[in-house]
Amino acid sequence: MQRYDNKKIWGFNPNVFFLGIVSLLTDISSEMIFTLVPLFLSNVLKSTFVVIGFVGGLSESIDAACRIFSGWFSDKVGKRKPLTVLGYSVSTIIKPFMYLATSWGAVLAVRFGDRVGKGIRSSSRDALIADSASSAERGKGFGLHRAMDTCGAVLGLVIAAIIIYLVQGGDLQLGQDTYKWIVLVGTVPAVIAVIVLIIFVRDKKRIDLAAGNHDIKLPLNKLTVGFDKRFILFLAVIAIFTLGNSSDFFVILRAQNLEAPLIQITMMLVLFNISYMLTSLPAGIISDRWGRKKVITVGWLIYTMVYLGFALSTELWQIWLLFAGYGVYYGMAEGAARAFVADLVPPERRGTAYGLYHGVIGITLFPASLLAGWLWQTISPAAPFYFGSSLAFLAMLCMLVLVRK
Repeated sequence: MQRYDNKKIWGFNPNVFFLGIVSLLTDISSEMIFTLVPLFLSNVLKSTFVVIGFVGGLSESIDAACRIFSGWFSDKVGKRKPLTVLGYSVSTIIKPFMYLATSWGAVLAVRFGDRVGKGIRSSSRDALIADSASSAERGKGFGLHRAMDTCGAVLGLVIAAIIIYLVQGGDLQLGQDTYKWIVLVGTVPAVIAVIVLIIFVRDKKRIDLAAGNHDIKLPLNKLTVGFDKRFILFLAVIAIFTLGNSSDFFVILRAQNLEAPLIQITMMLVLFNISYMLTSLPAGIISDRWGRKKVITVGWLIYTMVYLGFALSTELWQIWLLFAGYGVYYGMAEGAARAFVADLVPPERRGTAYGLYHGVIGITLFPASLLAGWLWQTISPAAPFYFGSSLAFLAMLCMLVLVRK
């Protein structure tokens, strides 16, 4: 085990590298199958925007509940890999059922199952990355993971775009036969990801758990006991931000609302993920040197401006630029925020901390998405983006004032 830990792959711990590969393969699959779900609901199943918000928000909230439990449980047993394998396996098994979906209820059920799998794996996986990277390289490690995850998204969307072009050309709306082909092809890399995870990723030895730290024995209803006040404040600020950060379903629908053809929407998503990928690793390295708080705050400022842009846009070329900017926000903020969580909590409680972090995001995303759907349907397509921009700016100010380094 020690020799394995000391070995580096391109300067990274093997666990960090191979978990990146797993996320790359999984995201190829997930981006192909689930990114186009809002268009499948709207174009094929003719669902309302409130229903679309409900599907997007509820599935993320289920994800959140599972992340809280799995993070706590991984701390309690001192093991990260079993839950990670279980979570990836559940998502892989459920994905092919999207081929059979003919109602929004069926889509919700499949999306529910996929999010359960993601919820089970995410906290333990993030804790395993944090356990495997030194504090001086933690931002770099999470930056690599985010970059490889997003590289998978790029590849998945390119493959989806090719399928769309071959099956239906330049049509404005998604067809059912096209989507079925996407599901079939998209299932394959998810299976390969689970195989890579089982063979190449190893659990870390948890010496600190064996020493008998009693904090990890806290019952599930007292998860926040003993955490640094800064961590609790950070969670509160994250909740404010996420209340305006509805499901990305609405970003995709906004592009279609401005009459972007389906193939262009897919390529906009490719551009988004390329900018995300190219930003993640440099942002992680910068956060190691200059501090997580600065990088997160800049990311949220970019988000504020991008969402305001989505509200004001009237031309397709503007949407292209905004998708690129949206990727920069993700690249700046996502990896730095996850590394910041590890900085604020003791190592033996990282699983619980990531569960709470992801849980707050997922639980808040449900009302955020319902509200966005209601604002879109009753006021205007621009209304959710005005609201999101305002709350992001408020969260940025709270981050600067309330959360110390």
